[in-house]
Amino acid sequence: MRRGPARPATDAAAATSAPADVAAPAVAPAEAQPVRQQLRTEFAFELPRGYVDDMGTVHREGVMRLATARDELIPLRDMRVQENPAYLSVVLLGRVITQLGTVAHMHDGVVENMFASDLAFLQDFYRQVNAEGHTRAGVTCPHCEQPFEVELGGSRLGES
Repeated sequence: MRRGPARPATDAAAATSAPADVAAPAVAPAEAQPVRQQLRTEFAFELPRGYVDDMGTVHREGVMRLATARDELIPLRDMRVQENPAYLSVVLLGRVITQLGTVAHMHDGVVENMFASDLAFLQDFYRQVNAEGHTRAGVTCPHCEQPFEVELGGSRLGES
């Protein structure tokens, strides 16, 4: 609730009555509050090829959550990342992918065994979700020049 500057006290009768030719200003209900948007923290995706587990099962559908500062800092202490900075994305993705098909426990070892095209897809998806805050992009039709949005999340490579 905002408080305005203190007003001088007025006569009670003058405060409650207004001239007949002056309309009372519209007042918003005291209980009206701004509509809050929910923050979307998880994003579904589908891998272009899919992760193949030890039993030969292909897992393609997954969920990635937004990364925290901790998610980006902790891998920097990992010896594998210190020895080979390219390993950073593998460790980071292992932290933020919360679900992949029916894989029981998601970890960097799963990401490490993905096909290169799936790793590239996930790296791009991570950037879209965390840097831009959404998986939609504004584009313009090359034929009619009308602007519209396309959903990038969950699409396969080459299908945007």
